[in-house]
Amino acid sequence: MMKILIVDDNEDIRDVLKLTLLEEAYEVSEAVDGEEALHMINSKNFDLILLDYKIPKIDGREVCRRVKNDILLQHLPIIMVTGKGDTEDKVGGLDAGADDYVVKPFEPKELLARIRMVLRRTQRDLEANPLTRLPGNVSIINELTKRIEKKASFASCYIDLDKFKAYNDTYGFEHGDEVIRETARILIRNVQQQGKSDDFIGHIGGDDFIVVTTPELCENLCQKIIDEFDQKSPFFYNETDRKQGYILGHDRQGNAQKISLLTISIGIVTNETRTIDHVAQVGEIGAELKSYAKQVQKSNYVKDKRKMGV
Repeated sequence: MMKILIVDDNEDIRDVLKLTLLEEAYEVSEAVDGEEALHMINSKNFDLILLDYKIPKIDGREVCRRVKNDILLQHLPIIMVTGKGDTEDKVGGLDAGADDYVVKPFEPKELLARIRMVLRRTQRDLEANPLTRLPGNVSIINELTKRIEKKASFASCYIDLDKFKAYNDTYGFEHGDEVIRETARILIRNVQQQGKSDDFIGHIGGDDFIVVTTPELCENLCQKIIDEFDQKSPFFYNETDRKQGYILGHDRQGNAQKISLLTISIGIVTNETRTIDHVAQVGEIGAELKSYAKQVQKSNYVKDKRKMGV
């Protein structure tokens, strides 16, 4: 079921919009001002935002601008709702990055048609993980296949969070989702700063990611990712857990145990010293290397330097 957020301070308009959308079986949430809207957008996953231009606290244009400037949210479609004859509002909304606009008073059929059009366009243009909006498994396979077929030199960095299940169990899924989003931001920032323009970032699922770069850049890039993650990791916890450096959890037998704070493990697969001719090889080697990295019990990367098949 598609999830739509209505942002409008007028209760009557919200009610009309909600009734219109519920008839089409959309799941609807509501916000009454820009501040509340941004909080909801950053904490929940929506497929589309219906955003009034003139709302309290933070106006619609600024809300739109902030969403479109967020690397994880920029693909979230926004339809701006403006008043009749307010040409400046229409232009302002489109300049801020809105995908479309409707004018009040609006015809329900036209509104629904515009929503369907924007959703179709977004789904067509973006095969992505719904949580981070990073490319998903289809795109990951296509990217690796392309590099293998071109016989290009590449390094595939498989990235996994350690102790994430225990964190999720203790702090809940909403906090867990924010950790995953922040991890995605860390990857994107460091690839932009340390990598090349054609480097690739994908979200395999859960707390598993992949970065595809070049062999000469991969180790420095992975170390930068580790450094930033380790700097931010303590702040995913409350003050008590942060100070003591662990949370209390249970092993599979139900015994209480101290579980250290989140760390990150990376396995680097390259075709520098071995022939790789299928995507499955990359995945198998990456999983093996990640398991080695996890044995260190701290954030770490392991690069495969074995010479095979050459």
